[in-house]
Amino acid sequence: MASTIKPAQLGNNQAELQVARTMMGDAWRQFRKHRLAMLASVVLILIIAFVIFGPILWSVDPEYIDFASKHSGPSAAHPFGADQLGRDTLARVANGGRISLLIGISAMAVAIAIGTIVGLLSGYFNSLDNILMRITDIFIALPQLPLLLVLTMLFREPLKASFGPEGGIFILVVSTIGILQWMPTARLVRGEVLTVKAREFILAADALGSKNRRILIRHILPNVMSPVIVAATFSIASAIITESALSFLGLGFPPDFPTWGRLLFDGNAVINVNTLLVFWPGMLISLTVLCVNFIGDGLRDALDPRLRK
Repeated sequence: MASTIKPAQLGNNQAELQVARTMMGDAWRQFRKHRLAMLASVVLILIIAFVIFGPILWSVDPEYIDFASKHSGPSAAHPFGADQLGRDTLARVANGGRISLLIGISAMAVAIAIGTIVGLLSGYFNSLDNILMRITDIFIALPQLPLLLVLTMLFREPLKASFGPEGGIFILVVSTIGILQWMPTARLVRGEVLTVKAREFILAADALGSKNRRILIRHILPNVMSPVIVAATFSIASAIITESALSFLGLGFPPDFPTWGRLLFDGNAVINVNTLLVFWPGMLISLTVLCVNFIGDGLRDALDPRLRK
């Protein structure tokens, strides 16, 4: 007797097909299990909303000087207090956060782009592997902070003359940080490429006559993007810290163009008088870096296929 399919069973099969699991869906479910990463995502979204909408909602000129309010504590007129010139700390922190986050994202993009290109070429072409990896080793061996200071002092004035005080310093900081932080990404991508290019679908594409550029872009690059995304999150945190260190040393943006690092530099001179000038930018830098690192940990676990069932 022929077996029959009951309507209830057919409905269940259709429901299962509708909720078919995808790679991105599995990654999201795994990411949600990382409680610290989820909490960090919420906090980071609040920080981004603060620096984007804060200057709009709190429309106080961050450079307005009011000597009568200097070193004043939190109040209705100055919720975060005022600095040694009576400038509103809340307005300066919100405006400075835009620049700090923009520098972190831009420097990350430069570092990830250079590192990914070097890693792809080094891992795929055996003739370039030794040369590119030795160059990478040389950059890794260089002392980062002293070299960063030297490059900043050498190109600071020419770029300021060409692009203005703000634009020149922005280009200098982003380029310098990006050029000095691509090496970990390059080594990471190279290792992934060496693994991927030995798989059957790459060998099949090569046997069918696909060009190297097509194989790299269409087949290898999508399969190495997961570790690149994780590396990008850590690069943002590293870039924010590096920019803060430069500004704290007085080699970053000018005083009338505040970033979180510049606010730390300005507040350090009067820390015994007004600790809030150091507390607010320092807390936001720490929170941002901590959140980005936790999100990177969550993405690393979520994108690891060995942890997804």
